[in-house]
Order: sequence, then structure tokens, then C-alpha cells
Amino acid sequence: MRFSRALKSSPHSLPSPDGELIATLLPSSIVVRAVESLEVARSIKLPPDLAGGVTNFTWSLSSRRVLVAVPDQIHVFSARDGAFHGTARIPLSSAAKSFFVDFGATDDEVCIWSPFGIKLTLVNFASSKAVEVANPKFYNAATATRGCSFRASTHHLALLTRTAGKDMISIHSPGTREIERSWYPDSIDAQGVTWTPDGRWLVVWESSAQASRVLFFTSDGHVFKDWRAPLTHAPGDMGLQHSAGVRTVALSPDGRHAAIANGSTWICILKIPSMVEAMRLRHPQVIQPKDTLQIWQEQNALPNTVPFSSPVFIRASQAVTPQWTTLNSLQEPISGCNLAKFDSSSSLLATRLEDAPDTIWIWDVPSSDLRAVLMYHTNVTKLEWHPVQPELLLIRCEGVNYGNLVFVWDPLSHGPRSIDISPQLPGTVSGKTYSTWLKTTTESAAIFFTDNATCIAISLADDGETLPWRDESVPINSTGHNNNVDVQLSPGHSSPPVNAEDSIDFDMDDDITGELDDTFEFRKFATRLH
Repeated sequence: MRFSRALKSSPHSLPSPDGELIATLLPSSIVVRAVESLEVARSIKLPPDLAGGVTNFTWSLSSRRVLVAVPDQIHVFSARDGAFHGTARIPLSSAAKSFFVDFGATDDEVCIWSPFGIKLTLVNFASSKAVEVANPKFYNAATATRGCSFRASTHHLALLTRTAGKDMISIHSPGTREIERSWYPDSIDAQGVTWTPDGRWLVVWESSAQASRVLFFTSDGHVFKDWRAPLTHAPGDMGLQHSAGVRTVALSPDGRHAAIANGSTWICILKIPSMVEAMRLRHPQVIQPKDTLQIWQEQNALPNTVPFSSPVFIRASQAVTPQWTTLNSLQEPISGCNLAKFDSSSSLLATRLEDAPDTIWIWDVPSSDLRAVLMYHTNVTKLEWHPVQPELLLIRCEGVNYGNLVFVWDPLSHGPRSIDISPQLPGTVSGKTYSTWLKTTTESAAIFFTDNATCIAISLADDGETLPWRDESVPINSTGHNNNVDVQLSPGHSSPPVNAEDSIDFDMDDDITGELDDTFEFRKFATRLH
């Protein structure tokens, strides 16, 4: 395992989806570093009037642009070259002020959800137009993307809205975002809509308060399969009389399977495109170890010492029971699988039960067998499979003692490997931490880790293997925590001017009857659902 040198960071620092760049938002600029050299490739000066708390900072899927959003402004910058700068300005007193912002299907499209689900605004910087859709059903950062989905092959938008107590699904064209078709699904309270990876089917699932039900639509809105099979309830399941409906739906990357979980300990795997049940996976109350099943239990190497030492994992040789959540008489029962994710090969499925949040279950889908169980001392908050390398899982846990730790598991490892980042930092871990896979072209996987002041890259490569960055002997404490440190640009790169020639500026106001000017200055172009 190898660590890069520590780099200046902030509470907003993210690697690009392709793993080639790292963007860090500073008070007056965005610093873009190249992972290969760890040097600054570009520094983008922020507008002087950009004020207020940052509501979102993110990359586009192509890794060519970055987005910065505050309540009354949204800025999109070119991250690699050129001088593109798109701006959407929103009156702070308006109901249209941004509540959650993200890129759409392309680099030129930005989605703006307003508070209380009043509307979704789709801004297109390429055409200098915007389209408004009233009453998106989900609109905050945690759920907004659950209510819309972009078709991978054509960029059609499927959107779930709700008006007068009725769900509606609308399909919007890729270019203009005009409505091509819309319909009322036969649902009481739909909780999500998504295209399958191949774009052939549209999946909608019912609320967990209703019966277990998932609807599969064709791309033109016709019901292909109305899946209503109630899952078998294992003895001891809690709260099934109140919440036995669908808790989560996960689609495999190859588009061949859909995992459906409800309020029980069962998961149903459907075959796609037939949408018939292929298998059922049951989380056992008591887990019996065997040759094909590894059970790993966390143990603190020195439990009575201070500070907290990095955990180690011991393989169980006898039957074990997960730490099931106990409730008092005033708490509502909780149960069922609330997290399920396929790996990149679609052969492994990782799950977590709400009533056993410190235990991770890993299933072998082709054989329908439970392959591994990972048992922690605290709740697991993040599961992330490597985007390219199969059967490689990143795990994060909650708690002060786990903020500096990242866990990595694969079937050939002797339990989860704990990676302690704190010795590699120039100081103590500062503020909230974030970690994710760093997509690289090297054979060995890499991880990105950041806190409020410092970020670092970690390669799982052994000695002698190629690293994603050039290996240089740089003291770990060469980067301080001072946010005012000047950043030097690498030769041949410069900051784009704020008033670049291809800058596009939208001015979004409350008047929905205004006309489009002949210039890039936006007034209003609105389309509403009825």
C-alpha cells in the first residue's frame, strides 16, 4: 500500500469521475490538480459576488466541467481547457431559489430543484434556454435523483411528479426537454423511477407502506410487468404488519437482474427482461460458518488503550448472531434491507439490513449463496464497489473513532483491511471526512480521502507496482492547513478570465411569461405539466 503526499484541501474536494483530476473549492477559486503529477493543472477564479453557503459542488459525468452552487447563483466552469463559464442567477427571495442542483444528462444541462418541490428547472447552456416542470415529487439532496432518471442511450428524461395526490410520469425529449408523453401510473405513492442500464425498461416501485409492488414499463409508457409477489416473511421479522412493502430496488450493471427488498429479511432477484423471479436470498438470524462462507468480526487490537487503535478482523469459527437493533415501546419497528448494491461484474450483491446496520452481507448471485458476512462494532454508513475492478468493496463507518479509517474488502483478503489515514496527514483529522474510489488506469486500485483541510490518494499497489501518480519523495508535512496559501500553476496553464467570450448568463426571475432575448441573456422559457 502506498500513500501520496498530502495536498491542500477544503470541505469541498472531489476527484473527477474518470479519476484524472481533483477539484478543490477554495474561498476565491477552484483548484484543479492532475492526479498523475499531483500538481495544479488549473486555477479557476470565482466571481467576487459569489457569497453564501455552498449548496453543491460537483463534477459532470464527462469530467470536463465543475459546478458550484449557492442559493442565488449557479456557476459551471470548464475544468480542463477553454474558458467556458455558464451562470444562472436566481433571486434569493424567489420561490425558484435553488434547493438542490446537479448536472443533467450532458455537460450543458443543469437541473435545479426549488424548495418544497415547487418546480424543477432544466437549464441548457448550449441552447440558452430553460424549461420548468411543476411539482417534482422528490426535491432534496437525499431524494431528488430518485425521482428522475436519464436514459443512457438517448438522454431522455423520465420524471416523477405528483399533483392533487396522484403520481405522474413524464418523458422529456433530449434536446428541448419538451414532453413527449406522460401518464398516470397505477401507484398509490411511488418512491422512485429509473431506467434500466440498457434503456429498454422504466422501473417504478411503490412505497414501503403499501404492498410489495414494482412496475416495469416499456420506453413508450406501456406496462410490461406488474410485479406484485409478496415476499416470504421469515419468523421474527419486525413491523411487517405496518411496513411490508418495497424498501429498495437495485439494478445490476449488466442489466440482467433486479434486486427487490421489502420489510422482511428476504431479497428477491428478478431476471431481466422476462421480469420473473430467479431466486430469493434470506438473511439468516444465526449465521453458520462453512467453507464457502466467511464471517469476519471486528476486534479492537487493544481495546483498553487510548487513543482508539485500528480494528482488526477475526474469522468466526462458530455460529454468530448479528447485533439486531432493540427498540423500546415508544419506537416504531424498523426492519428490512435498506441498502443493496451490485459490483461492476454483477456477480456480487452487498446488502445491509436496517435492523442490523453494523453488518454487511455479500451474496454470490450466480450460485445464490451467501459468500461473506462483515460484522462491525458500529453502523456502516457507506458501501461502494469499485467502478471498474470487480469484487472490490470500500466501506465507511460512523463514529469519531472511524473518521480516519477506510475499509477495503475483496474475496481473497483475510477480512476487511483497515486503512488508517491519520499518520499520513500533517495534523489531526479536521472536520467531516469523505472517501471514494479513485478511478485509474493502473492495475491496482486507488482511493481518494479528504477532510476539511487535507486530501490524499492511497494506492493498494504493492512495492514495485505502478502508481497512479509519479512517486516523489515529498515530506508529508509539506502541506499545511492554511486556507490562504497561494497556489502555483504548472507551466502552460492559466486561470480563465471570469468574463470569457463564451460565458453564458441566465437570469431567472418570477415572471414566467417573459420572452427570450436574441442574445445569451436569458429571461424565461417555461413548460408546465397539467
